[in-house]
Amino acid sequence: MKESRLIKPIEELVFTDDFMFGAVMREPEICKGVIERLLRIKIDHIEYPELQKSISPFYSRKGVRLDVYVANSDKVFDVECQSYKVESIGKRTRYYQSMIDIDSLMKGADYSELKESYVIFICMDDPFEAGLPVYTFERKCSENESVELGDQTHHLIFNAAAYESEDDAEIKDFLSFVKKNKAESDFTRGIANMVQTKKFEQSFVNEYLAWNLHDRDVERRGRQQGIIEGVKTTARNALAMGLTIAQVSQMTGLSLSEIEKLKS
Repeated sequence: MKESRLIKPIEELVFTDDFMFGAVMREPEICKGVIERLLRIKIDHIEYPELQKSISPFYSRKGVRLDVYVANSDKVFDVECQSYKVESIGKRTRYYQSMIDIDSLMKGADYSELKESYVIFICMDDPFEAGLPVYTFERKCSENESVELGDQTHHLIFNAAAYESEDDAEIKDFLSFVKKNKAESDFTRGIANMVQTKKFEQSFVNEYLAWNLHDRDVERRGRQQGIIEGVKTTARNALAMGLTIAQVSQMTGLSLSEIEKLKS
């Protein structure tokens, strides 16, 4: 059976491909530079905290993994790159935010000690179709917008498709690179060079292949489970139509005991 998702050849990978993005953003100076440019802030250093072991498996089960999870002295950042348009991007930011907060609390922090957090999505296409290069969301009072909730959470969606409309030169340069994969500044040339370097690192190649094989295994198991559930539905319908257990078994290939359980 032909696999529904082919592994992209190493030589064709670009910065915005999931695995490459995560690998390049593991370089502290590049990651720090991207965050500083997008948020227009200075950060003292970059740390790469690991999610609590009790939380990490939950990401895999939900089919959602953090691309880049970093922190500094008083802030935490989740940076995601979306190379294709996704549905319910607002709820995705809510999900990531909740996991980051739970992780912090499980590490012993009181809710009052939660760090200021930024969930950042870098999108190839406009998720809201409003033509803005940057969408910034923060919680304010609907009745009086001068009143802020003060939860110190920030959700920012960057739309690379509208890079030409961005006034900030550094953000425009970065979004242009994301959209066109053409480096036009020292910073983006540094990213492009790192992408090429990664392609020749044997450890990167091995991890990329293993990552793809894992995802394909998960995908295959999902398809198999779907087939099984479809067969069971057919069996239930056949029983409802009055067919005997033996007839349903012959028709579906399920055992007599399996069909007996479906009757209850």
